[in-house]
Amino acid sequence: MKIQKLGNTGLECPPIIFGGNVFGWTANEKESFRLMDHLLDMGINMIDSADVYSRWAKGNSGGESESIIGKYMKARGNRHKLIITTKVGSSMQQGGDKDISKTHILKAVEDSLTRLETDHIDLYFTHWDDEKTPVEETLEAYEKLIDQGKVRYIGASNLSPERLKASLKASEENDLPKYEVFQPEYNLMVRDKFEGRIREICEHHNLGVTSYFSLASGFLTGKYSEEKDIKGTNREKFLKDYFNDRGKNILKALKEVSAQHNISQAAVALRWIMQKPGITAPIASATKLGHFKSFEEAIANELTDKEMDHLNQVSD
Repeated sequence: MKIQKLGNTGLECPPIIFGGNVFGWTANEKESFRLMDHLLDMGINMIDSADVYSRWAKGNSGGESESIIGKYMKARGNRHKLIITTKVGSSMQQGGDKDISKTHILKAVEDSLTRLETDHIDLYFTHWDDEKTPVEETLEAYEKLIDQGKVRYIGASNLSPERLKASLKASEENDLPKYEVFQPEYNLMVRDKFEGRIREICEHHNLGVTSYFSLASGFLTGKYSEEKDIKGTNREKFLKDYFNDRGKNILKALKEVSAQHNISQAAVALRWIMQKPGITAPIASATKLGHFKSFEEAIANELTDKEMDHLNQVSD
C-alpha cells in the first residue's frame, strides 16, 4: 500500500482515509469496533472525525464518533497505531452558530480529548468558518495547543479562498502555526468547491488535501438509481438534488468504467479522486466489512487517461 506524506506535516497518509462520521450514526459501537479492527488489518490507520459527529442521529447530542474512537483505542491499547483527526467550529446545537474563537477552541479541544481518551490530536481542523473571528485569533488558539502538546498539526475545512489565503498570510507574517492540510467537499458530483482557486492556493502552499463526501453520500456507489430509493432514509437530505441528467450520466459512466476493470462503481469514484491533481487522499466511510472491498479495488487499480477524461467530461 502506497503511503505518502501529508503536505508539510510529519504524518504519513494512507491512500484512503476512513470517515468516522458513521460511528454512532449508521454503525453502533460494536460494529464500529469491528470496522476499525478491519481498517488496521488493511493498513489504513487514519481516521477522520469531528466534535459534532454524529449529532444528527436520533437521540444523539454530538461527540458520539469521538467517544467510540476513544473507547476503541482504550480497549485495544492501540492509540500509537492510529492517526486521529478531528474538528472544531460547528455547533453542537442544530442550526447553532459556527464558532472558531480562541475561547471556544480552547474549551472544545478539552472536550474532544476527553471523549477520545487521549492526550493529543494528530491533526485538528477548523471545521467551518464563522467569518467574524479574526484569523489571527484562531491561529493563536492553535499555537497554544501545539505548544502544550495537545495538537500536532492543524488544518482547515470549508474555508473560502479569501479566508484561507488570509490565514496563510497571517501565519507567515506573525510566526503563527500554519494550516498544513485542507479538507474540501470533492467528488464527481461536486467539483467546484476544490477545483479553481482553492486548488491553486493548496498547491502553491503545498497543503495536503483530503476530500470528504468522496462518494457523494453513497450516490456514486450506484446503490440509489431513483429518488424514490432514498425517501425516508438518512441519505435523503444529502442526495435529493443528484437525480438529474448530469447525475444519471455520471452513474452511467461509472458503470461502464467499473465493468472494464471488473470492480465496483464506488472503487472507480474513489480512484478518480486519487488520480486527480492536488489530492493527497479521499475520505470514505463504510458500515459493513463487505464495503471495504471497494477500498481495496480503488487502491489496486489505476484508471487510464481515456477513462479519466471520460469521467471528467461527464462530470464537468
